[in-house]
Amino acid sequence: MRAEDYSPARKRLILAVAGVLVVVITTLGVLRLMPSADTPAPAAADEPPLTSAGVADDFLTEFASGRATAAGALTDDPEAAATQLAHVWRTLAPDSVEAELTAAVDQAGIARFTLTWHLGPGRDWTYENVLHLVAHGDTWRVRWAPAVVHPRLPAGHGLVVHDRTGAPSVRDRTGKPLLTWTDDGPAAVRPAVAPLLLPGMGRVANGRGGGQAWYVAVVNQRGDEVAVVHGRRTRALTATLSRRVQRAAQAAVDARSLPAMLVAIQPSTGDVLAVAQNGAAGDAPVALNGLYPPGSTFKVATAAAILESGAAGPDTVLPCPGEVTVGQRTVHNADFALGDVPLRTAFAHSCNTTFAALAADLPPSSLAGAADRLGLGADFGIPGITTEAGSVRPAAGGAERVENSIGQGTVRVSCFGLAVLTATVASGQAVTPRLWRELDTSVNAGYQAPSPDVVAALRAMMREVVSAGTGSALAGYGEVAGKTGTAQVGDGSRAHGWFVGYRGDLAFATLVLDASTSAPALEVTGAFLAATG
Repeated sequence: MRAEDYSPARKRLILAVAGVLVVVITTLGVLRLMPSADTPAPAAADEPPLTSAGVADDFLTEFASGRATAAGALTDDPEAAATQLAHVWRTLAPDSVEAELTAAVDQAGIARFTLTWHLGPGRDWTYENVLHLVAHGDTWRVRWAPAVVHPRLPAGHGLVVHDRTGAPSVRDRTGKPLLTWTDDGPAAVRPAVAPLLLPGMGRVANGRGGGQAWYVAVVNQRGDEVAVVHGRRTRALTATLSRRVQRAAQAAVDARSLPAMLVAIQPSTGDVLAVAQNGAAGDAPVALNGLYPPGSTFKVATAAAILESGAAGPDTVLPCPGEVTVGQRTVHNADFALGDVPLRTAFAHSCNTTFAALAADLPPSSLAGAADRLGLGADFGIPGITTEAGSVRPAAGGAERVENSIGQGTVRVSCFGLAVLTATVASGQAVTPRLWRELDTSVNAGYQAPSPDVVAALRAMMREVVSAGTGSALAGYGEVAGKTGTAQVGDGSRAHGWFVGYRGDLAFATLVLDASTSAPALEVTGAFLAATG
């Protein structure tokens, strides 16, 4: 029967029944989809537990990010770890931190890593360390210890950065700073004192200070340093330089247009008090190691050799002609003749002819030996500077011995070397020059001073040079003793001027290159002595 054959009432009944069936079917379907009270709901999908490598990596990420609590939660002692990590971040106050695993976690649960603290521009601190991973339930944790932060950090301690910027790195003998720390190393205090010496002194201080103006230390709960874990903790070095003497020396040489230099040493201690040279002398430290013919200043050594040999004493009367021929060498004085005079007078007036005649009869090695006993053959290792005292070898023959006796020939000395020579005469003993209170001078080749009798004679003869001889321009500067010198160079058309000597506990050597005579050296020395009182 077709639907259109049903009566309207029948149709309405059929539709009602159908509607009920739809509701019943839908309801049953819904009930079937809903779990019953006795049936557990399906579990949500859990994240797999972290591997040991994952925990190590996450810990380092949190550590490097400064999230102390999160990093501590990945350890077996979260509270202690978080407290320590937060404290380290506060005390070091890094700009940033980098942490990187450098090796896979091994079978013992050890993970190796590198940590870099960026503590400011140019201030990076990098070191290697290890993590120990331990099983913790079904996952892993970092075994906590302060050594996780740094291998030398014990329990109850912290890390701090000490900044020495602006602090003295080198002081003078009175404690005033010569160099201070900067991020680029030691720098001279302005106005600079001893500009010739400061670069070398800075290198010494830099080497002792680790090359930087900061360091990292382990401190206890009171803040006391117990260890330095990066950089170096050093006290400022103390140089032997005298600011007063150095400034006097520098001003004296700077007043000259010709190349000029001056070295001053304290005879009683060997302390280097001043090393000065002017701009015309160049930047190389020729005052310390430039070798030049000494001219008549070498007569101090020649006189020592004569006295030691017994050939003459200070009062022995000897001829001083204007000219003398010794072997094949003719020697002249500087346009004067004295006739017969005591040796001390010939020395005071720098009589070449007297000393050349005496030297001709000395043994071949006598001049070199006497020079050695006055320190010209010594060799010293002084931290921060390179020095060379001189070169005096035994004469190859009689003519060379005559030339050497008056400071020509093959004899070569430095301003430093003649300062050692005069300090030896002043002190009566071998002098070991030193530039530092805390650092020793190594004596690579030492020497023994002349006998007391010879030293006493040399002192008297050098005093007469100033009181009545060629150094009389300095007579008004106190009890000065010394020796002038004019040293011909090249073809003889040029000459350097010298004065070497001492006053009290101040020994010095002054050289003016191409000065023609010793007069400019005397002028420089006079200005120096006037300024040093």
